[in-house]
Order: sequence, then structure tokens, then C-alpha cells
Amino acid sequence: MQHDNRGVIIEVMSSPLDSDALAARLAEVYVALGPLYRKAARLVESQQPVMGMSVGVRAVLDQLRREGERTVPQIARAQDLSRQFVQRMVNDARDAGFVDLVANPAHRRSSLVRLAAGGREAIEAVAARERRLMARVGGDLTQEQLEATLHVLASMSAALDEVERGPSS
Repeated sequence: MQHDNRGVIIEVMSSPLDSDALAARLAEVYVALGPLYRKAARLVESQQPVMGMSVGVRAVLDQLRREGERTVPQIARAQDLSRQFVQRMVNDARDAGFVDLVANPAHRRSSLVRLAAGGREAIEAVAARERRLMARVGGDLTQEQLEATLHVLASMSAALDEVERGPSS
């Protein structure tokens, strides 16, 4: 037995759900994720107006901080966003002095986007503020619960990728 977020006791089943029950529960997860993401995004944006960093710019800078320089198409694929939207975010980040565009030895027409010193400083400050905020949000969540959540979300993402690709021939 476990408790839900209201303290109500819920029974947790350890066997796989049939496809109808699974679909219904996954739909509940998707319904919960949208407002949760938007709320977190609003909090991030309300904390960043001094730096002029939108959620989109923040996402680009954070990816560059974690993974190093990337092309716009690589960033777009990783974030499942349109190349045009990511290009606008990169342009905004460049205008703010957060990133530099550098020659790409692997592809003449697709520059590499690299964090500038100001961008690294800005995203590290944003990440530190977000960690302080998230420390107030977690409640009594355990490492095991968070690992399970990340596993479920990764599985859902992979399944959606399969659906998007369509039936294999």
C-alpha cells in the first residue's frame, strides 16, 4: 500500500496492466504532465526576467551545458522541437551574448552552437536557482520513486517514438 499526493491509501499493483487499463492510466499521466510542465516553466520564466532568458533559451543553454556544442538540427531533434523554433531560440541566445556560432568542421552550412562564457554563467545560475526551488518541492519522495518515474517517462517517450515512426514493414 502507498499514499497518493492527498494522503489517500492506494493499492499498487505489481503485475502488468492489460492494454485498456494501461492506456487509461497513461492518459492520466499525460493529463498530469501538461499542467505540471507549464507550472514549472512559468516559475522558471518568472525567476529569469532580469537575464531575459525564456524557457526556450534556457532549454538550449542547458542542453549545451550538459552535452557540449551542437548544431541547431541536433538540438531540435533532442528536444523534439522544430528546427525553426530552436533557431529562433539560438538567435535570441546569441543576441543576449549567451552563445556563439562557430564553424562546424563536419558540415559547412550548419554552424555549431557553443556556450559563451556569459551563457555558461547564466545557465549555471539558473540551474542553481532551480535546484533550490526543487528542493522545496520534493516532499518525501524517495530515490526509488524518482528512478521509477524517470523509467516510466523514458518508456513512454520510447513508445511514442515507435508510434510516430508507424508500423514497420
